[in-house]
Amino acid sequence: MRVFRGFHHQGLASACALTIGNFDGVHRGHQAMLALLCNEAQHRGLPPCVLTFEPHPRDYFAQVLGKPELAPARIAPLRDKLTELQRCGIDQVVVLPFDQRLASLAPEAFVEEVLVQGLGAKYVLVGDDFRFGAKRSGDYALLDRLGEQRGFDVARMMSYEVHGLRVSSSAVREALAAGDMERVAGLLGRPYSLSGHVIHGRKLGRDLGFRTLNLRFPHPKAAAQGVFAVRTHGLADEPLDGVASLGLRPTVDHSGRVLLEVYCLDWPHALGPEGGYGKIVRVELLHKLRDEARYDTLEALKAAIDRDVAHARAYFASLHGRTRRQTTRDRI
Repeated sequence: MRVFRGFHHQGLASACALTIGNFDGVHRGHQAMLALLCNEAQHRGLPPCVLTFEPHPRDYFAQVLGKPELAPARIAPLRDKLTELQRCGIDQVVVLPFDQRLASLAPEAFVEEVLVQGLGAKYVLVGDDFRFGAKRSGDYALLDRLGEQRGFDVARMMSYEVHGLRVSSSAVREALAAGDMERVAGLLGRPYSLSGHVIHGRKLGRDLGFRTLNLRFPHPKAAAQGVFAVRTHGLADEPLDGVASLGLRPTVDHSGRVLLEVYCLDWPHALGPEGGYGKIVRVELLHKLRDEARYDTLEALKAAIDRDVAHARAYFASLHGRTRRQTTRDRI
Protein backbone atom coordinates (compact mmCIF):
# COMPACT_ATOMS: atom_id res chain seq x y z
CA MET A 1 0.00 0.00 0.00
CA ARG A 2 1.30 3.44 -0.94
CA VAL A 3 0.69 6.42 1.34
CA PHE A 4 0.86 10.02 0.14
CA ARG A 5 0.68 13.30 2.04
CA GLY A 6 -1.39 15.38 -0.36
CA PHE A 7 -1.83 14.53 -4.01
CA HIS A 8 1.06 16.34 -5.73
CA HIS A 9 3.23 13.23 -6.19
CA GLN A 10 4.50 11.46 -9.29
CA GLY A 11 3.77 8.03 -7.84
CA LEU A 12 0.06 8.75 -7.40
CA ALA A 13 -2.22 6.65 -9.59
CA SER A 14 -3.67 8.63 -12.51
CA ALA A 15 -7.15 7.22 -11.86
CA CYS A 16 -8.76 5.40 -8.94
CA ALA A 17 -11.86 4.09 -7.24
CA LEU A 18 -12.22 6.27 -4.15
CA THR A 19 -13.86 6.48 -0.78
CA ILE A 20 -13.59 9.44 1.59
CA GLY A 21 -13.65 9.61 5.37
CA ASN A 22 -11.79 9.80 8.66
CA PHE A 23 -11.92 6.02 9.26
CA ASP A 24 -11.06 6.37 12.96
CA GLY A 25 -10.87 2.81 14.27
CA VAL A 26 -11.59 1.16 10.88
CA HIS A 27 -14.59 -0.60 12.43
CA ARG A 28 -16.84 -3.23 10.85
CA GLY A 29 -18.89 -0.59 9.03
CA HIS A 30 -15.73 0.82 7.50
CA GLN A 31 -14.58 -2.69 6.62
CA ALA A 32 -17.82 -3.42 4.77
CA MET A 33 -17.46 -0.19 2.80
CA LEU A 34 -13.82 -0.92 1.96
CA ALA A 35 -14.74 -4.44 0.79
CA LEU A 36 -17.37 -2.96 -1.54
CA LEU A 37 -14.85 -0.40 -2.80
CA CYS A 38 -12.25 -3.09 -3.54
CA ASN A 39 -14.83 -5.17 -5.39
CA GLU A 40 -15.91 -2.23 -7.55
CA ALA A 41 -12.28 -1.27 -8.15
CA GLN A 42 -11.44 -4.77 -9.35
CA HIS A 43 -14.36 -4.81 -11.78
CA ARG A 44 -13.30 -1.44 -13.17
CA GLY A 45 -9.58 -2.18 -13.33
CA LEU A 46 -8.78 0.65 -10.91
CA PRO A 47 -6.73 0.81 -7.71
CA PRO A 48 -8.88 1.20 -4.56
CA CYS A 49 -7.98 4.48 -2.86
CA VAL A 50 -8.88 6.11 0.47
CA LEU A 51 -8.87 9.85 1.01
CA THR A 52 -8.56 10.70 4.68
CA PHE A 53 -7.69 13.79 6.70
CA GLU A 54 -5.16 14.76 9.34
CA PRO A 55 -5.93 16.44 11.62
CA HIS A 56 -9.50 15.23 12.03
CA PRO A 57 -11.77 18.05 10.74
CA ARG A 58 -13.42 18.29 14.17
CA ASP A 59 -9.96 18.69 15.72
CA TYR A 60 -9.31 21.59 13.36
CA PHE A 61 -12.58 23.39 14.12
CA ALA A 62 -12.17 22.83 17.86
CA GLN A 63 -8.79 24.55 17.69
CA VAL A 64 -10.09 27.43 15.54
CA LEU A 65 -12.98 28.03 17.94
CA GLY A 66 -10.77 27.66 21.01
CA LYS A 67 -13.02 24.89 22.31
CA PRO A 68 -10.91 21.75 22.77
CA GLU A 69 -13.90 19.94 24.26
CA LEU A 70 -15.42 19.79 20.76
CA ALA A 71 -12.58 17.60 19.46
CA PRO A 72 -13.47 13.90 19.39
CA ALA A 73 -11.51 11.41 21.46
CA ARG A 74 -9.22 9.54 19.09
CA ILE A 75 -9.67 5.79 18.76
CA ALA A 76 -6.39 5.12 16.99
CA PRO A 77 -3.32 7.00 15.76
CA LEU A 78 -2.61 7.34 12.05
CA ARG A 79 -0.17 4.38 12.07
CA ASP A 80 -2.88 1.97 13.19
CA LYS A 81 -5.44 3.39 10.77
CA LEU A 82 -3.06 2.84 7.86
CA THR A 83 -2.29 -0.70 9.03
CA GLU A 84 -5.98 -1.60 9.04
CA LEU A 85 -6.62 0.06 5.67
CA GLN A 86 -3.83 -2.04 4.18
CA ARG A 87 -5.29 -5.17 5.79
CA CYS A 88 -8.59 -4.35 4.06
CA GLY A 89 -6.95 -4.43 0.63
CA ILE A 90 -6.52 -0.71 -0.09
CA ASP A 91 -3.77 0.08 -2.63
CA GLN A 92 -3.37 3.80 -2.05
CA VAL A 93 -4.10 6.24 0.79
CA VAL A 94 -3.95 10.01 0.43
CA VAL A 95 -3.70 11.86 3.73
CA LEU A 96 -4.87 15.42 3.11
CA PRO A 97 -4.00 18.15 5.65
CA PHE A 98 -7.25 19.64 6.90
CA ASP A 99 -6.60 23.37 7.07
CA GLN A 100 -8.32 26.70 6.51
CA ARG A 101 -8.10 26.46 2.73
CA LEU A 102 -9.64 22.99 2.57
CA ALA A 103 -12.31 23.94 5.11
CA SER A 104 -13.38 26.92 2.98
CA LEU A 105 -13.58 25.10 -0.38
CA ALA A 106 -17.06 25.20 -1.91
CA PRO A 107 -18.44 21.73 -2.71
CA GLU A 108 -17.97 22.27 -6.45
CA ALA A 109 -14.35 23.36 -5.93
CA PHE A 110 -13.67 20.35 -3.69
CA VAL A 111 -14.90 18.00 -6.39
CA GLU A 112 -12.93 19.72 -9.16
CA GLU A 113 -9.63 20.35 -7.32
CA VAL A 114 -9.45 17.27 -5.10
CA LEU A 115 -11.49 14.46 -6.66
CA VAL A 116 -11.05 15.17 -10.37
CA GLN A 117 -7.74 17.00 -10.81
CA GLY A 118 -6.01 15.77 -7.67
CA LEU A 119 -7.02 12.10 -7.52
CA GLY A 120 -8.51 11.26 -10.92
CA ALA A 121 -11.52 9.60 -9.30
CA LYS A 122 -13.61 7.47 -11.67
CA TYR A 123 -15.81 5.93 -8.97
CA VAL A 124 -16.63 7.48 -5.59
CA LEU A 125 -18.24 5.52 -2.75
CA VAL A 126 -19.52 7.41 0.31
CA GLY A 127 -21.56 6.72 3.43
CA ASP A 128 -25.22 7.60 3.80
CA ASP A 129 -24.38 10.60 6.02
CA PHE A 130 -21.61 12.00 3.81
CA ARG A 131 -21.27 15.79 3.64
CA PHE A 132 -18.53 17.81 1.98
CA GLY A 133 -17.39 21.32 1.17
CA ALA A 134 -17.49 24.54 3.19
CA LYS A 135 -19.93 24.37 6.12
CA ARG A 136 -20.75 20.77 5.07
CA SER A 137 -23.03 22.25 2.42
CA GLY A 138 -22.55 19.45 -0.13
CA ASP A 139 -24.62 16.27 0.09
CA TYR A 140 -24.96 13.01 -1.84
CA ALA A 141 -27.39 14.48 -4.39
CA LEU A 142 -24.93 17.25 -5.27
CA LEU A 143 -22.01 14.80 -5.46
CA ASP A 144 -24.02 12.55 -7.77
CA ARG A 145 -24.90 15.47 -10.03
CA LEU A 146 -21.31 16.72 -10.14
CA GLY A 147 -20.09 13.20 -10.85
CA GLU A 148 -22.36 12.95 -13.86
CA GLN A 149 -21.02 16.27 -15.13
CA ARG A 150 -17.32 15.43 -14.54
CA GLY A 151 -17.34 11.79 -15.61
CA PHE A 152 -17.21 9.70 -12.44
CA ASP A 153 -19.75 7.31 -10.95
CA VAL A 154 -21.10 7.88 -7.44
CA ALA A 155 -22.54 5.33 -5.04
CA ARG A 156 -23.42 5.28 -1.37
CA MET A 157 -23.56 2.59 1.25
CA MET A 158 -26.20 2.60 3.97
CA SER A 159 -25.36 2.17 7.64
CA TYR A 160 -23.88 -1.12 8.79
CA GLU A 161 -25.68 -2.70 11.74
CA VAL A 162 -24.83 -5.46 14.20
CA HIS A 163 -27.80 -6.88 16.16
CA GLY A 164 -29.86 -3.90 15.06
CA LEU A 165 -27.34 -1.30 16.28
CA ARG A 166 -25.52 1.05 13.90
CA VAL A 167 -21.76 0.55 13.87
CA SER A 168 -19.96 3.88 13.98
CA SER A 169 -16.82 5.50 15.36
CA SER A 170 -19.04 7.22 17.94
CA ALA A 171 -20.32 3.84 19.12
CA VAL A 172 -16.72 2.58 19.43
CA ARG A 173 -15.77 5.68 21.45
CA GLU A 174 -18.73 5.17 23.76
CA ALA A 175 -17.80 1.53 24.36
CA LEU A 176 -14.17 2.46 25.02
CA ALA A 177 -15.21 5.20 27.45
CA ALA A 178 -17.35 2.63 29.29
CA GLY A 179 -14.46 0.16 29.39
CA ASP A 180 -16.59 -2.48 27.62
CA MET A 181 -13.77 -4.12 25.68
CA GLU A 182 -15.90 -7.07 24.60
CA ARG A 183 -18.35 -4.70 22.92
CA VAL A 184 -15.45 -2.78 21.38
CA ALA A 185 -14.08 -5.99 19.88
CA GLY A 186 -17.53 -6.76 18.47
CA LEU A 187 -17.73 -3.35 16.80
CA LEU A 188 -14.20 -3.54 15.42
CA GLY A 189 -14.24 -7.22 14.49
CA ARG A 190 -10.96 -7.65 16.38
CA PRO A 191 -9.51 -6.84 19.81
CA TYR A 192 -8.77 -3.15 20.32
CA SER A 193 -5.05 -2.48 19.99
CA LEU A 194 -2.52 0.32 19.76
CA SER A 195 0.94 0.17 18.21
CA GLY A 196 4.09 2.23 18.16
CA HIS A 197 7.80 2.45 18.86
CA VAL A 198 8.96 1.64 22.38
CA ILE A 199 10.53 4.85 23.66
CA HIS A 200 12.64 5.76 26.68
CA GLY A 201 10.71 7.18 29.60
CA ARG A 202 11.69 8.56 33.00
CA LYS A 203 12.68 5.05 34.20
CA LEU A 204 10.32 5.47 37.16
CA GLY A 205 8.79 2.03 36.58
CA ARG A 206 12.04 0.20 37.22
CA ASP A 207 12.54 2.17 40.44
CA LEU A 208 9.13 0.92 41.58
CA GLY A 209 9.98 -2.64 40.55
CA PHE A 210 7.89 -2.62 37.35
CA ARG A 211 9.97 -2.05 34.23
CA THR A 212 7.59 -0.77 31.53
CA LEU A 213 7.46 -0.38 27.77
CA ASN A 214 6.43 3.16 26.88
CA LEU A 215 4.45 4.04 23.76
CA ARG A 216 3.39 7.59 23.00
CA PHE A 217 -0.23 8.16 21.95
CA PRO A 218 0.08 11.11 19.54
CA HIS A 219 -3.19 12.84 20.41
CA PRO A 220 -4.27 14.71 23.53
CA LYS A 221 -7.54 12.78 23.92
CA ALA A 222 -7.48 8.99 23.82
CA ALA A 223 -10.86 7.26 23.52
CA ALA A 224 -9.71 4.59 25.99
CA GLN A 225 -8.18 5.49 29.34
CA GLY A 226 -7.39 3.48 32.43
CA VAL A 227 -5.59 0.30 33.45
CA PHE A 228 -6.00 -2.83 31.32
CA ALA A 229 -5.01 -6.46 31.05
CA VAL A 230 -3.14 -6.56 27.74
CA ARG A 231 -1.24 -8.73 25.29
CA THR A 232 1.87 -7.36 23.58
CA HIS A 233 2.92 -8.54 20.12
CA GLY A 234 6.28 -7.96 18.49
CA LEU A 235 8.73 -8.74 21.29
CA ALA A 236 8.82 -12.53 21.17
CA ASP A 237 7.50 -15.42 19.07
CA GLU A 238 4.37 -15.54 21.26
CA PRO A 239 2.37 -12.57 22.58
CA LEU A 240 3.21 -11.52 26.14
CA ASP A 241 0.52 -11.12 28.80
CA GLY A 242 0.72 -7.93 30.79
CA VAL A 243 -0.92 -4.99 32.47
CA ALA A 244 -0.91 -1.48 31.01
CA SER A 245 -1.88 2.05 31.90
CA LEU A 246 -3.17 4.36 29.17
CA GLY A 247 -3.59 7.99 30.10
CA LEU A 248 -2.02 11.12 31.54
CA ARG A 249 -0.20 9.58 34.57
CA PRO A 250 -1.56 12.20 37.02
CA THR A 251 0.61 11.01 39.92
CA VAL A 252 3.96 11.62 38.22
CA ASP A 253 3.39 13.76 35.12
CA HIS A 254 1.61 17.07 34.45
CA SER A 255 2.61 17.52 30.80
CA GLY A 256 -0.79 16.50 29.40
CA ARG A 257 0.81 13.91 27.10
CA VAL A 258 -0.96 10.57 26.75
CA LEU A 259 1.28 7.55 27.29
CA LEU A 260 0.71 3.80 27.13
CA GLU A 261 2.89 2.07 29.76
CA VAL A 262 3.03 -1.73 29.51
CA TYR A 263 4.38 -4.11 32.15
CA CYS A 264 4.90 -7.65 30.84
CA LEU A 265 4.09 -10.25 33.49
CA ASP A 266 6.87 -12.59 32.32
CA TRP A 267 9.71 -10.82 30.51
CA PRO A 268 11.65 -12.98 27.99
CA HIS A 269 15.21 -13.46 29.24
CA ALA A 270 16.50 -13.56 25.65
CA LEU A 271 15.56 -9.92 25.17
CA GLY A 272 17.68 -8.65 28.02
CA PRO A 273 16.54 -5.79 30.26
CA GLU A 274 16.87 -3.15 27.50
CA GLY A 275 15.70 -5.30 24.59
CA GLY A 276 12.37 -3.60 24.01
CA TYR A 277 13.61 -0.13 23.10
CA GLY A 278 13.16 0.92 19.48
CA LYS A 279 10.95 -2.03 18.58
CA ILE A 280 7.51 -1.54 17.04
CA VAL A 281 4.99 -3.41 19.17
CA ARG A 282 1.23 -3.87 19.08
CA VAL A 283 -0.63 -3.92 22.38
CA GLU A 284 -4.11 -5.47 22.61
CA LEU A 285 -6.25 -3.98 25.39
CA LEU A 286 -8.37 -6.98 26.37
CA HIS A 287 -10.01 -6.17 29.71
CA LYS A 288 -10.33 -2.97 31.72
CA LEU A 289 -9.26 -3.33 35.34
CA ARG A 290 -9.96 0.17 36.62
CA ASP A 291 -9.91 3.89 35.83
CA GLU A 292 -6.75 5.95 36.04
CA ALA A 293 -6.23 7.52 39.47
CA ARG A 294 -3.93 9.98 41.21
CA TYR A 295 -1.99 8.84 44.28
CA ASP A 296 -0.46 11.05 46.96
CA THR A 297 2.75 9.03 47.27
CA LEU A 298 4.87 6.71 45.16
CA GLU A 299 4.32 4.02 47.81
CA ALA A 300 0.57 4.25 47.22
CA LEU A 301 1.17 4.09 43.46
CA LYS A 302 3.35 0.98 43.86
CA ALA A 303 0.66 -0.71 45.99
CA ALA A 304 -1.92 0.03 43.29
CA ILE A 305 0.32 -1.46 40.59
CA ASP A 306 0.82 -4.56 42.76
CA ARG A 307 -2.96 -4.98 42.88
CA ASP A 308 -3.25 -4.37 39.12
CA VAL A 309 -0.66 -7.07 38.40
CA ALA A 310 -2.48 -9.53 40.66
CA HIS A 311 -5.81 -8.76 38.97
CA ALA A 312 -4.25 -9.12 35.51
CA ARG A 313 -2.75 -12.50 36.43
CA ALA A 314 -6.15 -13.63 37.71
CA TYR A 315 -7.81 -12.46 34.47
CA PHE A 316 -5.35 -14.37 32.28
CA ALA A 317 -5.61 -17.46 34.50
CA SER A 318 -9.39 -17.44 34.04
CA LEU A 319 -8.93 -16.85 30.31
CA HIS A 320 -6.57 -19.79 29.97
CA GLY A 321 -8.94 -21.90 32.05
CA ARG A 322 -11.85 -21.13 29.74
CA THR A 323 -9.67 -21.97 26.73
CA ARG A 324 -8.69 -25.34 28.22
CA ARG A 325 -12.30 -26.20 29.01
CA GLN A 326 -13.35 -25.23 25.48
CA THR A 327 -10.55 -27.38 24.00
CA THR A 328 -11.66 -30.33 26.13
CA ARG A 329 -15.27 -29.94 24.96
CA ASP A 330 -14.11 -29.73 21.32
CA ARG A 331 -12.20 -33.00 21.74
CA ILE A 332 -15.22 -34.70 23.29
